[in-house]
Amino acid sequence: MSETLFSYLSIKKLESSLYKDKGSKFIGFVFPCSNTDEFKLELQKIKKEYHSARHFCYAFSFGLDVPSYRYSDDGEPSNSAGAPIYGQIKSFKLSNVGIVVVRYFGGTKLGVPGLIKAYKTAAKMAINEATIIEIDQTIDMRITFDIESIQHVMTLLKQNNINIKDASYQPPCYINCILPLKIKTKIENQLQKLHQISYEILE
Repeated sequence: MSETLFSYLSIKKLESSLYKDKGSKFIGFVFPCSNTDEFKLELQKIKKEYHSARHFCYAFSFGLDVPSYRYSDDGEPSNSAGAPIYGQIKSFKLSNVGIVVVRYFGGTKLGVPGLIKAYKTAAKMAINEATIIEIDQTIDMRITFDIESIQHVMTLLKQNNINIKDASYQPPCYINCILPLKIKTKIENQLQKLHQISYEILE
């Protein structure tokens, strides 16, 4: 059984870098994204801005327990671009992140070893420019209670810095909140000690 991951590392915001080798320019972009649609949107923005470039090689990775990932050589020799880029995502242990490396050909072929080095370096430089942040895994919880118990519930949420998504204070009263996964067991134990209060995890 795999260990439950309570948090993951990602990128705070889009950053870029420039690497040059034998006249070719490799512009690396790294950015946060949580699904394929978000990645494609950012990729299209980059393609539009750098429309005269020859290659737009990339890699992305989403999810934790069973990561969903993909990489592309975009016309470069097989495994000379996308795989080295993805290797840097793994090396920095990042998730919910995309990297695009834009290449402007400088007239001199680099060969497969040279391309691997260039794309790896461009990706690494972009990551080094970025701020890496730790993000808590969260779940949605609904707490149902009698109005007389509202003070107990609100105190528990405040003490644990739990954010409220929405609530109803008309019977039956409930609060939908965003709960960091790392304190799920702790909160469940505290709720079970309170009277006339129930809870459920929302999918």
